Amino acid sequence: MTHTTWSIGELAEGTGVPVKTLRYYSDSGLLPVAARSTGGHRRYGPDAWERIRLIRRLRALDTPIAAITQVVTGESSLGELVATELGAVQERLAELRWREATLQALDDCPGEQRLRRLEILARVQQLPQAHRTLTAHWGRELSGSMPERRLDIMVAMLSPEPPSDPVPATVLAYAELHLLINTPGFTRWTQDHDEEMRNGPAFYAEIDEAAVLTAAAVSRGLPPHAGDAVNAFVSAHARARRESDSPAFRAFLHGVVSRSSGFDPRLERYWGLVGTVTGGRVLNMTVAHRWLTEGLSISMAEAARPKRVF
Repeated sequence: MTHTTWSIGELAEGTGVPVKTLRYYSDSGLLPVAARSTGGHRRYGPDAWERIRLIRRLRALDTPIAAITQVVTGESSLGELVATELGAVQERLAELRWREATLQALDDCPGEQRLRRLEILARVQQLPQAHRTLTAHWGRELSGSMPERRLDIMVAMLSPEPPSDPVPATVLAYAELHLLINTPGFTRWTQDHDEEMRNGPAFYAEIDEAAVLTAAAVSRGLPPHAGDAVNAFVSAHARARRESDSPAFRAFLHGVVSRSSGFDPRLERYWGLVGTVTGGRVLNMTVAHRWLTEGLSISMAEAARPKRVF
């Protein structure tokens, strides 16, 4: 006789799944009842067999019952479940790698320093929140007169994502970023260029060119010198102030940037830590500023040097 429905006991015998487990699946909506016997007992249709096999395979991967329910009821596809579970596993692995690097940082230090390190490292164990804290801080601190795109770029530079595969040094550096922004009196770079700020988009478009050229020179280990980077830097400031690039303007600009070169040493430390966290992918703005200031000084000295007459 061909079966059209099966009792829970028959399903248990045929699948090897205990009756108690099948009853739980049924009560959870994972295993719908096809009919009831005359005695009121549950009967299950042909699709129950394949559904039980699918549930068992997903449970073997430790998939939560709630996620399995969404698949078997058609709320989401198997592919969507896999993508979601994979994302959760990757997030958990990132947390474990961060925890491992944190413990290594605590293990690899003299005992008398361990409590101090623990205090610092405890700030950044909730990674998404730690990143949001940096982003919120710099979003508040940076000038509202910056063009939106520039503001986004600067906030991103100053608020790096936690490294996905950290070592103790990067974990310590990321934690110290949070320590610095919470230090009383911690300041951002001096904003001495109000005139340029009022001409935001044009100024930042040109200053970006100077930044790219400066970054290339710094990365190649070139000493400060007169040339394209300095010229682009001067041009950006001159245009923003509606001035021409002249010896007099260069002398004026040198005075301005020299006064602002005395960065808060904590800010210089901050940029260095950003470099550690990002593997040097972010230009250290204090280094770039000093490079350009020296390059501007060299360009002025070269211009003032008497020309040889042959």
